[in-house]
Amino acid sequence: TRLTETGLSLGTPHYMSPEQATGDRELDARSDVYSLGATVYEMLVGDPPHIGSSAQAIIAKILSEKPSPITQTRDLVPANVDAAVQKALAKSPADRFTTAAKFAEALTNPAFTRPTVPRAATASPVDARWKRLAVSFASLAAAFAVLALWAWWRPTPKPVARFSLALPQGEELRPGVGPGVGPTFALSPDGSRFVYSGPGEEGTQLWLRERDQLHATPLPGTAEAASPFFSPDGEAVAFFAGSPRRLDVVSLGGGPPVTLADSGVLLQGGGDWGPDDYLYFDRRDGLWRVAANGGEPERVTVVDRARGEARHAWPDVLPNGKGALFTIFSSSYTNLSEYDIAVVEFATGEVQVLMRGVYARYAASGHLVVVRADGALLAAPFDQDKLELTGPATPLGERVRVAGYGAVDLAFSETGTVLYGTGGSVTERVVWVERDGTVREIDPGWTADFESLALSPDGTRLAVSIQPLDEPNDVWVKQLDRGPLSRLTFGGSTNYRPTWVPDGQAVTFVSNRAGGQDLYMKRADGSGPAAVLLDRERGVAEGFWSPDGQWLIYRTSLNERGGGDVLAIRPEVDTMPVALVATEFAEHSPALSPDGRWLVYVSNQSGRDEVYVRPFPNAEDAMWPVSPDGGSEPVWAHSGRELFYRNGANELVAAEVVATPGFTVGTQRVLFSLVDYQTDDPHTPYAVSSDDQRFMMI
Repeated sequence: TRLTETGLSLGTPHYMSPEQATGDRELDARSDVYSLGATVYEMLVGDPPHIGSSAQAIIAKILSEKPSPITQTRDLVPANVDAAVQKALAKSPADRFTTAAKFAEALTNPAFTRPTVPRAATASPVDARWKRLAVSFASLAAAFAVLALWAWWRPTPKPVARFSLALPQGEELRPGVGPGVGPTFALSPDGSRFVYSGPGEEGTQLWLRERDQLHATPLPGTAEAASPFFSPDGEAVAFFAGSPRRLDVVSLGGGPPVTLADSGVLLQGGGDWGPDDYLYFDRRDGLWRVAANGGEPERVTVVDRARGEARHAWPDVLPNGKGALFTIFSSSYTNLSEYDIAVVEFATGEVQVLMRGVYARYAASGHLVVVRADGALLAAPFDQDKLELTGPATPLGERVRVAGYGAVDLAFSETGTVLYGTGGSVTERVVWVERDGTVREIDPGWTADFESLALSPDGTRLAVSIQPLDEPNDVWVKQLDRGPLSRLTFGGSTNYRPTWVPDGQAVTFVSNRAGGQDLYMKRADGSGPAAVLLDRERGVAEGFWSPDGQWLIYRTSLNERGGGDVLAIRPEVDTMPVALVATEFAEHSPALSPDGRWLVYVSNQSGRDEVYVRPFPNAEDAMWPVSPDGGSEPVWAHSGRELFYRNGANELVAAEVVATPGFTVGTQRVLFSLVDYQTDDPHTPYAVSSDDQRFMMI
């Protein structure tokens, strides 16, 4: 009690609020806001707001002097950040933010101002342009919309005009799908037109939209085109198409496309048309280029796999033709936060890493514009002659759309027009979802093309099937939450739908390594070969062991005769399987209750998918419907007292069950929407934690 009596101050002087420094007994959250403001100030400037030769001198300054504006020392710090910190450091608690949340909101709101804050010296025209652009980016929202900023890179300040582009019905934007698909649109050098991927008779084709027109025009000969980019004069468009991929060019003045490069190792990633009249593109082994008038492709960069590089992608040739910006993929492909932005000098082939990011473009203002894995947009001054950054990066905004493997819909014209798509990161992530819908990533930055997953019995490991870019679909094992990821399967082009054996020592999975779809098992630590469990004439589509390890339950392929049946076999006892549910209808997604007494599955016998339960192994004895209005992807709670499933409205439902002595379905409650989570019908793609309070989803 003596240490906290009125008149005695406790704390580190540099970070004490005035009321704390004077020993005021009544301190609240606003005092903590002051301390947080002092910490943020020091993070940006390098020193606390007030410094002195003694604690008394520091406290005297806290009580009598205002901190110097941050922009006096760091002129590239946005004005709203300076204003927010100054408000947090106000002498009077009444003038500060009442909560840390409001402080955080002001730090990320480019429009935040504080009239009483002294203004720093006028920023340079380049700084002013980027601060105006930051406000523009931050004010735009609406997921997956396509928006444009019509700005001008001129020294004289001009207002930024912002337009959301609504594409008419039948001309809609159709983002590409699948590994390696790059940007969906491109902007002409003068900003007067853009080309994008839209609907076509064969799925997609390129469309050309003039800035002053209400409708776009399809470009003949561009079926299934991807990653378009303009020629320097804006009169031709290059794109990737076909299988294997080829690099084509089509004149906007008419005529059929011309193929410049045709190779089985061409990827449908990104490309750029340099001022040297070469077209730059990526292959498995680095960046390459080919002359616009044809010829043999030439190598530009080499992927350095010894340094953990997996691919070079998304090239952007600098206006002076001295080099190109590009993205270096990390070796696993799965963690976008480990991707780097680099520049290559054409004359020497030297590569220099500039900063972390997934996508970069050079802006005519002399800035390197970078998109991070989380969709945040940054700009840093860049000297294209020296090929180096000349200052720190400035945040411009958030929610730029990031697709698979860092593909970003972001394009700049030479006149200052910016065209981009919003929506933040749309790559697949593995997350924990609480019963109330609260989401938490298990390993921030870990992204990939996930297919299905399974939690180990002790909840410490995750088996998940992943298909890296241009690679087979394999099963991987990850230590939770942020532990290492190791590849488990080798062989075949498809290895997926993993499940754990009851003791957690091995993983079962479906593989086509022997030609058909069979069920295999391999030790979870990766040692030893994979052993075949089921090699059936009818393809095996999913399978798992019963809790007691006696039965192997599996489901046949829906594409073969019978339309999918659920069977079981005791490998140590019988050689012939027992038909659990084998009808003229399609059955799938089987799962056994924790006590091994009840089999849940999905069937379309009612005319649509519904969830049913039968006794096990005597499945013919009875059947109980669970879902009243459409259902799929059932999972048992570890307690055995609940069944979870996806209902017809795309929601996760928790159904209470009583399984002693018979089986009864009780109250059913909707937990949260599944709109944002992957479905793998006819297989359950999510798992339940051991305490049944959260769900691991893609």
